[in-house]
Amino acid sequence: MDSAPDRTTLPIQPDKPQALTRRSVLGTAVAALTAACAPNTLQAQAAAAGQRFDLLRQPDLAEIVSGGEPRRMPLQRAGERWTEPGAEVHVVPSAAGVELSLAAPTLPVHRVHLRWRSPMGETTQVVGDAWERSYADLAWLPLRAERVLPWYFLCRDGSGVQAAGVKTGPGALAFWQVDTEGVSLWLDVRNGGKGVVLGQRTLPLATMVQLPSQPGQSPWQAATTLCKAMAAGTTVKQQRGAYDLRAIYGSNDWYYAYGKNTAAGILRDAALLRELSPSGPYQPFCIVDDGYQDTSRFPSMPHLAEDIRKQGVVPGVWVRPTRAPKNTATTLLLPPTHWAGRGITELAFDPTVPEARARVLAVVQEACDWGYDFIKHDFTTWELLGQWGSQMGASPTRAGWGFHDGSLTNAEIIRGLYADIRKTAGEDRIVLGCNTIGHLSVGLFDASRTGDDVSGRDWERTRHMGVNTLAFRLPQNRVFFATDADCVPITPEVPWVHTEAWLRAVANSGSVLLVSPDPAAMGAEQKRAVRSAFQQAVTLPSAEPLDWLETAVPTRWRTGTRDESYEWLDPAGADPFVS
Repeated sequence: MDSAPDRTTLPIQPDKPQALTRRSVLGTAVAALTAACAPNTLQAQAAAAGQRFDLLRQPDLAEIVSGGEPRRMPLQRAGERWTEPGAEVHVVPSAAGVELSLAAPTLPVHRVHLRWRSPMGETTQVVGDAWERSYADLAWLPLRAERVLPWYFLCRDGSGVQAAGVKTGPGALAFWQVDTEGVSLWLDVRNGGKGVVLGQRTLPLATMVQLPSQPGQSPWQAATTLCKAMAAGTTVKQQRGAYDLRAIYGSNDWYYAYGKNTAAGILRDAALLRELSPSGPYQPFCIVDDGYQDTSRFPSMPHLAEDIRKQGVVPGVWVRPTRAPKNTATTLLLPPTHWAGRGITELAFDPTVPEARARVLAVVQEACDWGYDFIKHDFTTWELLGQWGSQMGASPTRAGWGFHDGSLTNAEIIRGLYADIRKTAGEDRIVLGCNTIGHLSVGLFDASRTGDDVSGRDWERTRHMGVNTLAFRLPQNRVFFATDADCVPITPEVPWVHTEAWLRAVANSGSVLLVSPDPAAMGAEQKRAVRSAFQQAVTLPSAEPLDWLETAVPTRWRTGTRDESYEWLDPAGADPFVS
């Protein structure tokens, strides 16, 4: 099952500012690192290089947010060290970028904040990324000082395009702010919603990378180049055992069955895949989504995997490993305080407790033992941090709670769990993360659901959720992982004219292509279209949204040398009542 957002509207409690991330700014010119230069001199140097800002120098301000009652504490600079009694932040240039680290043996630190003064033009536009999946919220927008830009950002004005971010796999959860006076980087190093206590170790927060403006470089080219810079040094595999990761396509039953699936229906999907899939090295995947726990409908998951494979299709399965059963001992659980006051009764394992972690990984192991070679795991961000990405804002989790092991940051705990999921799945199986933090999964997961759910019932949800994430996170495709903008539901409830356009757009993009084929909607025309889409997917295409600077739901796209337009809107316009 794909993670469904919490429909309750809740106020975001920012819980005070955030702390440093662990990867820094890439650049070839490190001459600007001289902090003795006056701001006017630095601005002149940046302007001469075609840069609006320069993050390769020491920041103009550094502070930490710490204490039981968090408060902001300014740091004093001594060369590459920024200090306050009990805490020390290092800002050190390297070949990879600018390395950021934190030492604070006894002080509970919540966040690190770095600030570079650099005036921005009023006409500057900015775009960023998302904490986990996006929620139809990615767009190029004018400067807004309070806007949270997770992981990376690009800005453009009349002088060109610049970009900066933190390298993948950091030790902190990072976001940027860009305003008319400069750039801020916030690095959240909390443990749960409390300050982390590091003891005697030094925490690598993040490595910052910055790409200067290049003559003639388009925003799209800058975005793809920045993603490559952030992933540099991390091995992102293109092959898992017998499976080529460059073309992942197949079926997932969720958007026509919605949990009311059957083993017979899955085998029907597998037979359809075999009928419509092209010959060659790229194998189709048939993914069993939520609902298989009902043994009256799924008497044997191992036998089902065997039967799918007999159809010449690779079996896959959805799992939710961090959800705990109701009878689980409280010593294995996260405290319910991260869901406090919202009427939520779900239970989640605390992965910092060894027995609980073993229970989480046992879910993944069971799926492997059943014979499924495509593991889609879901809901871990919701269950570990207590919020959907759309609720996080400047605070990915709520204040006042902590993991059993309070010495690790949330980023370290999540990245470590991802590494163990990868190890449990083995090197020959495909792992797709849904409701996972993509920036922490690079090099570990092969694919990532980059946007919130589409729908097999309401086209409007697919239009604004699916198209937005397809366009704005496509620069990450085959760089961080294979991006998955979600399925193509083929159902009687969604007009075929829209479904066919969404099918072509995903197939042309070169990202993950999974269809949800309701047998009541699969006529001859639909079969021809799916066959054509699968054939397109295995040609390894790439696409660019041509109007992504002007709209959050691009309609004009280029695939190779061919331009194409999609009519996403109904004649009656967008439906404001579909959430």
